[in-house]
Amino acid sequence: MKKWNIFELKLNGKTGGDPFTDNKIFGEFSNENETKTVSGFYDGDGIYRIRFMPSFEGKYSYRIFGSFSDEVCTGRFNVSGAAGHGPVRAAGKTIEYADGTPYYSVGTTCYVWTCQTRALREQTLNTLKNSSFNKLRFCIFPKHYDYNFRDPVMFPYEGTPVDNSGIDKFSFSEYKPDNDGNNWDFSRFNTEYFKIIDECVETLTELGIEADIILFHPYDRWGFSKMPRWADDLYLKYVIARYSAYPNVWWSLANEYDLCRYKTDDDWEHYAQVVTECDPYGHMLSVHNCVKLYDFSKEWVTHCSIQRQTGDKELDFIPSWLEKYNKPVVIDEMCYEDNIEQDWGNISGEEMLRRMWKVYILGGHPGHSECYFGDDIWWSHGGRLYGESHKRFGFLHKIMTECGNLHTVGYLTSENDDGSIKLRYFGEHRPSFITMKLGDERFRIEVIDTWNMTVEDRGVFSGNVKIDMPQRCYMAVRMTKE
Repeated sequence: MKKWNIFELKLNGKTGGDPFTDNKIFGEFSNENETKTVSGFYDGDGIYRIRFMPSFEGKYSYRIFGSFSDEVCTGRFNVSGAAGHGPVRAAGKTIEYADGTPYYSVGTTCYVWTCQTRALREQTLNTLKNSSFNKLRFCIFPKHYDYNFRDPVMFPYEGTPVDNSGIDKFSFSEYKPDNDGNNWDFSRFNTEYFKIIDECVETLTELGIEADIILFHPYDRWGFSKMPRWADDLYLKYVIARYSAYPNVWWSLANEYDLCRYKTDDDWEHYAQVVTECDPYGHMLSVHNCVKLYDFSKEWVTHCSIQRQTGDKELDFIPSWLEKYNKPVVIDEMCYEDNIEQDWGNISGEEMLRRMWKVYILGGHPGHSECYFGDDIWWSHGGRLYGESHKRFGFLHKIMTECGNLHTVGYLTSENDDGSIKLRYFGEHRPSFITMKLGDERFRIEVIDTWNMTVEDRGVFSGNVKIDMPQRCYMAVRMTKE
């Protein structure tokens, strides 16, 4: 075993009654640095699984027990070396891996890619493999929304859905979920549905991509958005037992929590308590908004997950959010590159890239998606990317890694923690020259073309400086102390 890898045990157990609710399985894992008790889960066909992520090197012992079996299973294993950098953690206003390596998020969204055919899932993973994304947002439950009216390949519970013939004639706003007519047994999970998600999360782990798992959302015609609380709790505990041992998992309580008509503020606080109590690893946890920001000052919130509310100008609040909450600010939605009718989904690739750079310059972590209209749309189904902005995110991430975490020192001018690097971004503006007062210190000046992905070294300067610019949009200037 390696540190931050998954140790998994597969055990036979009781099948009588309802194995999901009647039988429990627990594991106690110990070494000289930690002792953790984790929950396992029923995986169908009389099989129970328990997963554990060791956080230290050395010898571990374990004891597996519970009502799932009349026997107790014990054993030992050794952990040597590390698998990757470990889970990410909030470190004040920044994010870093467990080994202290800084993490700079370049995210994207494919809401229900795990609900698609195997061929489409494999195409999505191949696209991600050849991309620069290091975080992916997606839902556990299927989604009913514009451009997304077909049923998933299977459902998360045993039971039957309502006859949805002709459902593609209805938009989300026209659908009346109060009379959905579905027949589900919320105490019995469809394990084949969750095995697909297992495969997807495992592959994301191999690709070095964080899996930002959305636990609830309002876009529903099958009744999953209005389950009773006991069913919500059972679902949360099952999902956490199944996925919390993966090092790359984040939890998002909801996508657009303020549109979830069957949930109250008390519900969200209750769900947060369930997640924090059941997740022994303390993964990243937040809740995403549509209009009204959640109260990110809550102790359980690790980072601010924000959708832009009033267009691009809303991004200017990133420095004030960082100051107010003293937590990382992740802009998980700020319009998408595409060509659909809705204004949230038809900005250009140039504008998408400009916003990504702006979020970084202001100290946040940017997120992308695209909605080019077709049979499959990346924003929801995954598949292929057709836009232009994503091709330039590897260059953006390279600059992030070279410059480090930034904080603002002027409008769209930021510097890193020790002040050795300053980065000034011009976005849609295209000056023919700029002037700078550098004082006695010497700085190397570089002109960066964020669209064409070039860095031009202009030399080392001090004092008052005039730098000629190429009079193109999407330029930046980097100043590095000699």
